[in-house]
Amino acid sequence: MKYIINEKPGDPLAGRTLYITKFVSDGDIEDKNVLDIGCGFGWFPLNCLSRGVKSIVGLEISEDSLSIAKKYLISEKLSLNIGIATDLAFDNDSFDTVTAWDVIEHIPLKTEEAMFKEVYRVLKHNGVFYMSTPHSSLFCTIFDPAWWLMGHRHYSQNELVSIAEDNGFKVELFEIRGDWWDLATIWNLYISKWIFRRKPFFYSYFRKQINKEYAKGNGFTQVFMKAKAMKE
Repeated sequence: MKYIINEKPGDPLAGRTLYITKFVSDGDIEDKNVLDIGCGFGWFPLNCLSRGVKSIVGLEISEDSLSIAKKYLISEKLSLNIGIATDLAFDNDSFDTVTAWDVIEHIPLKTEEAMFKEVYRVLKHNGVFYMSTPHSSLFCTIFDPAWWLMGHRHYSQNELVSIAEDNGFKVELFEIRGDWWDLATIWNLYISKWIFRRKPFFYSYFRKQINKEYAKGNGFTQVFMKAKAMKE
């Protein structure tokens, strides 16, 4: 059901995903060993491959969740593995960069620190952790259909910075983006995907508007954080 609208890694990016490709520094991808936790259908691994990554591991919780990425992405630099964010099956100091896009809100409640500890463990000295998650602003929360339907969690800047710093990270960058078009796009996706089993309505128009919104600066729907592992 997750991929009923047949997303593909090479589909045009928009809004949050397009912004992420700009938020992540080229210097943290090119010739680096990268772990993408919750890689989904593979859009970020594909972007990393286009940016000269040394190697990238995409991680998902099941074989089914990896099916689209495995179908469309083939590279000797790419490995697609099954695993969970709170118990990473990799050696200490394995990666230069770890990413987790809209993952933390889906792991079991009160395991956020376990996730940060594991990311810290597998990162090299001065390795970086990038992540995104829904913001805990009032409007973002109450207009999120997933919050009503399944208790979709939202996080504040203070919460995330505190968890990061308590687990050996130094937060280097924190941004909040997305506005009303972001929320409208979420509703469009939910209605079109889960009720009509099709791609979003008026896709090109929504894509144009949400790209403008993310480009303009501050918002209230989505948080993006970059943190450095401060190891001895």
